[in-house]
Parts: sequence; structure tokens; C-alpha cells
Amino acid sequence: MFGKVMSGIRRLVARDAVDGRGAPSTTAGPQRRPNLFEAAAAYVSACAEDDQRGIEEASGWVSPEALSFGVNELACRAVIALARERDESPRSVARSLLGLPVA
Repeated sequence: MFGKVMSGIRRLVARDAVDGRGAPSTTAGPQRRPNLFEAAAAYVSACAEDDQRGIEEASGWVSPEALSFGVNELACRAVIALARERDESPRSVARSLLGLPVA
């Protein structure tokens, strides 16, 4: 289920054409630098798949601060999407994902 949510979030965040690694596709026109949301989507996906090469690559696309902001935004959107899907509060979903008791 987490993979399904991540896939949906990845489509929302990175609407431009990308290749299988999350890098901008060279067939979509002139090469451009990935934005922070594309970097965050690629970074989180690589972390979930334990892909060290992908983690390192996505980490180099933007500054550490921008990547941190993007990952935070992605986490917020993921929790909101799961909360809506489960008809639960974002707080209970976040605690559940982290294995914490529901407060």
C-alpha cells in the first residue's frame, strides 16, 4: 500500500517526463535541472528501495536544505493522502506509520 501511495505522490509532485531513475528525460526537450520536488520524490523512492546510487544521485540535484524541504513536503502530502484514504486524522496515520501508539 505504501508503494501505491508513493507512486501517486510521485505523479503529483513530478508531472514532467522523467526516466526510470527520476532524472529528467532527455527526450522531452532540452535538458534541465530537476526541481526540489523531483529531487525529493527520487530521493524518497530510492530510500524506500534501498538504492544507494539513486539516493546519492538525487542528493546532488539540489542543496541539502532544498532536499530537506522537499522531503518534508512529500511526507506531509503522503500523510494527508493516507489519512483521506483511511478516513483517519493525519496525526493517527503518522503515528501508525512510525509504529507509535495512537494518542
